[in-house]
Amino acid sequence: MNSEARILVIEDNDDLAFGLQTNLEVQGYRVALASDGAIGLDKALKDAPDMIILDVMLPKLNGLDLLRRFRRSDRSTPVLLLTAKGNEVDKVSGLRLGADDYVTKPFALMELMARVEALLRRAGIRSASETAHYEFGGIRVDTGTRQVLRDGAAVDLTPKEYGLLVALLRRDGAVASRVELMKEVWGHTSAIISRTVDTHVAELRRKLEADPAHPSYILTIRKAGYRLVLPIREHDARN
Repeated sequence: MNSEARILVIEDNDDLAFGLQTNLEVQGYRVALASDGAIGLDKALKDAPDMIILDVMLPKLNGLDLLRRFRRSDRSTPVLLLTAKGNEVDKVSGLRLGADDYVTKPFALMELMARVEALLRRAGIRSASETAHYEFGGIRVDTGTRQVLRDGAAVDLTPKEYGLLVALLRRDGAVASRVELMKEVWGHTSAIISRTVDTHVAELRRKLEADPAHPSYILTIRKAGYRLVLPIREHDARN
């Protein structure tokens, strides 16, 4: 349970919105509601929620247009789309515009809760007692605020780049296979390996490594996957 995460639900069906709010609050989340796209966009930009649950079919401003405008200024907040059954166009369009995942109406409540938890976990959002700080090579990562700094300056990471970075950091130097990373960061369970992980690792190196062609921290382990090398802490050196 994440008692710290703030979730904005943008849904014009009052009964569904109330049901989502009630069940999310039971799980310990703080929930705000918006009943149309214009209000939803305003709250999303001003209140900076940790996650957004966004219906595609909304009055005043539809969910896809809202998402397009929101992503112009915020590229990291996880967005879960609520789409109509059988509407593949909305799903594909939403993912292309920057949605992190979707569920199809009507949905099982347990499925939605699992998606919410997974997206927050991939984004590195934890309760106050579970937040962590990592430092390596001039890089500082704060999972509580999802802030990444390089030599004191903010680094602009996409949601998937940030999720990948946190997934590697939490392994404390252990190797992560591409299958593990695809499942954890993208939610894919297929054994088919795409070049997606490699492409995102290359972008992380470009943004974080001093010499991306010869990385010092984000390492490729041949035939195994990737690992992120962290500096040895003093208590580790003494043991």
